[in-house]
Amino acid sequence: DLHMPDTTLSTIEKALAVNLDEMKYGTIVEIGAGQEVARWFFQAGAAAGTIAKTMSAYDTNFSDAIYGVHYDSRYVSRARCERMLSQEYDLIISRIKDSRPKGSRFFSFANTVAAQGFRKRDECHGWIGVRLQRAPEMEPDNIVLHVRMLDDTNLEQQEALGILGVNLIYGAFMYADDPKRLMRSLLDNLKWGRVEIDLVEFSGPALGYLDNRQMALELVKASLTPAILFGPDGTAQIPADALYKKGALVMRGSFDPLTDVELARFDYAMDRFAAERGIDPDKTVRLAEVTMRELADVSMRELAKTGNVETANYLERIEQLAARGFHILISEFFRYFRVRQYIAHYTQAPVGIVTDVEGFREIIHPEIYDGLDGGILEGIGKLFPDGTTAYVCPTTEGGTRVTLDEMDLDDSLRPLATYLRGLGKLVSADDFEYTAGK
Repeated sequence: DLHMPDTTLSTIEKALAVNLDEMKYGTIVEIGAGQEVARWFFQAGAAAGTIAKTMSAYDTNFSDAIYGVHYDSRYVSRARCERMLSQEYDLIISRIKDSRPKGSRFFSFANTVAAQGFRKRDECHGWIGVRLQRAPEMEPDNIVLHVRMLDDTNLEQQEALGILGVNLIYGAFMYADDPKRLMRSLLDNLKWGRVEIDLVEFSGPALGYLDNRQMALELVKASLTPAILFGPDGTAQIPADALYKKGALVMRGSFDPLTDVELARFDYAMDRFAAERGIDPDKTVRLAEVTMRELADVSMRELAKTGNVETANYLERIEQLAARGFHILISEFFRYFRVRQYIAHYTQAPVGIVTDVEGFREIIHPEIYDGLDGGILEGIGKLFPDGTTAYVCPTTEGGTRVTLDEMDLDDSLRPLATYLRGLGKLVSADDFEYTAGK
């Protein structure tokens, strides 16, 4: 097996380590950003010991002839990636399994991506996967990722994709017994901010025991992505698909547990939001956001090292929110405007914010925006772009009902609140009432 020191290997060292292991043999097929993963294995040398075939089927007719026509005709899709993995793995087994040394472990790697092209793309992303045997003669396991490529140029995106692919192949062989380490290793030799991995799924006889929801949360813990979106079915979703051309009503909280008053606030705001914006509530994403920042006053990078975030508690919250029809965003976001920016990346439709007086007090607290060049003005500007409305419900403080107009607010901040209200971006929900048990 691959016995290597615990230090991070370079990409070329990882590729060479796999090449020198005669018991690992497979195919690498890539669509959309060159043959960047295969290139590393050829460059490392001794690739004949690992690679049975590499291929790129760029022409759609060729791709369809090889892998079939999918019902939605999308070439950058999970279904296409999984079809590539399955077909290429089956070919390995049927064609060369009996000619390889006893004890061999076979694999197929595939990616299908929309990288930066001659014409500007709005979203550079793709699906990457590996199908491999955990042990000789064993049925294969699968690891599938969705990746966003954030570099500005095609060349940089190709390079990042190649490094990521090598990390996945190497990690799948080396770290399958430690999936958290496997995921942390995916960004080896990649500077932070070049790629984001916003979905991961493990399946198969050796890896199928893993809770993919928990593995998704590990992506946030390890700073592989700033947030993970779960759907009402409780599974991780691609935000570009879930939010595409849809409005959203978002409520931030700990939801530990979800309370009746929070549900009442949300329903109230949804009624007003739909009426005032002229939108269909059934086509509006009900979004509950929980930040992992609440558990420790340390950076997410420190959390990635120490593992101090307890994910089981988050899974319970995901389940209770999903049962009420919510999409759930588990994030590393500290400031609320980052939630708004996250949504804006995927949809330009109207967005509503549900909060109460206590929540608005945090939003308009100047110290929250320390470190921003524009301070609170910059933060508020990012939170309230066009199409954004915040509904501020009353809060009971010390037995007294306090509305937005009645809240204790520094005189220097009142003109800002008045300005937002004048624009219609801030709404005092004075008529919201909640009575326990009703």
